[in-house]
Amino acid sequence: MTISRSDGRAVDQLRPVTFERGWQRSAEGSCLVTFGGTRVLCSASFTAGVPRWKKGSGEGWVTAEYSMLPRATNTRNDRESVRGKIGGRTHEISRLIGRSLRAVIDVKALGENTIVVDCDVLDADGGTRTAAITGAYVALADAIAWGVDKDEIAASATVLRDSVSAVSVGIIDGTPMLDLPYVEDVRAETDMNVVMTGSGLFVEVQGTAEGAPFDSQELNQLLALATSGNASLAAAQTAALAD
Repeated sequence: MTISRSDGRAVDQLRPVTFERGWQRSAEGSCLVTFGGTRVLCSASFTAGVPRWKKGSGEGWVTAEYSMLPRATNTRNDRESVRGKIGGRTHEISRLIGRSLRAVIDVKALGENTIVVDCDVLDADGGTRTAAITGAYVALADAIAWGVDKDEIAASATVLRDSVSAVSVGIIDGTPMLDLPYVEDVRAETDMNVVMTGSGLFVEVQGTAEGAPFDSQELNQLLALATSGNASLAAAQTAALAD
């Protein structure tokens, strides 16, 4: 049976993915990442020194902040700075991006330097956190290269131990699918985000039954889709950084 998706893709096919490096002139590393209709600007800022609790450790620190522009969606959302507090979803995604990046960083090789990656959603059409993680890695890699070039990081140091990317999967009308746009995401009976390294190891799996619970067979199907999708994303990251 042929499954019809909203954009005509096969169930195991990613949306068109692009990386535009150097998108911001002033950032040490930046990348505009596109997953179909979702676009996220990832900017990595390199600074000498670490937070007070890391001083003297000989280790660096990598963290991230996530936000969504007011008109990233169909209707305008107030800026969280105007509301006076950061929402729980924003905190959760910021921490997820940071954890994902630190999973592939050798903090000792980074030295006592800090890299903050800001991920700002320009257009949201599902999968903003997965696009942010995938683009943040590219921006991070360029910021590290900048640090080596400026002698802030030893040229012999191997700071990045692996790449990291993320993709969404879900079950819609009983069918597991890869990389959900918004119109599919809101209908999903099961929704899952999977973060993986380029070598195929899992960093984080976030899965929720929005409707009917899922069984182990469906879970394995979703993880297989995510593994294939992340392998394709890792290859695209490598190609982008090789340009």
